[in-house]
Amino acid sequence: MDKFFGNLHLVLLVGLVAAIALIGYSGGFADHSQILRWLHLFFGITWIGLLYYFNFVQIPTMPTVPAELKPGVSKYIAPKALFFFRWGAAFTVLTGLLIAYTTGGAPGYLLDALTLGEYHRLIGIGMWLALIMAFNVWFVIWPAQKKALGLVEADADTKAAAAKTAMIFSRTNTLLSLPMLYAMIAANHG
Repeated sequence: MDKFFGNLHLVLLVGLVAAIALIGYSGGFADHSQILRWLHLFFGITWIGLLYYFNFVQIPTMPTVPAELKPGVSKYIAPKALFFFRWGAAFTVLTGLLIAYTTGGAPGYLLDALTLGEYHRLIGIGMWLALIMAFNVWFVIWPAQKKALGLVEADADTKAAAAKTAMIFSRTNTLLSLPMLYAMIAANHG
């Protein structure tokens, strides 16, 4: 049992097989949107879960971590968490756009949602918030974190400024995540 649960990849594989079996059992293979929605939810939980980890745990805790222990976070934990964070964002957006494009026949409700049309305005607002957040992840937070963590060459002042930029945009995404989550849930279940 220790060997099984000690291997994250094996646990994820068995979980995936169990999910596929459940999707098949419930008739989800007949409707591709079921699989896309499940993937969208999985990637979204990964993305927003890590966003909240950074903002509720890592950012507030780092000032209290002794200097000799900080490299444990900055060299090992943060880069790995940022990998899953940015790819969670990318795949959340990709699967969300695919759902909107394919639901109801191509082009689905994608155009109506992105133009904040009458019938899909709420989901469209959620989509735009998610797109802004994903942009922040890939084009502001990640480049700043590479400098702040020393993954790319930067002097001490540049690292400090980059850390502040990453924090501000991470907090911006935390702020935007609250109305985004409401829009996503209410549009589909309201």
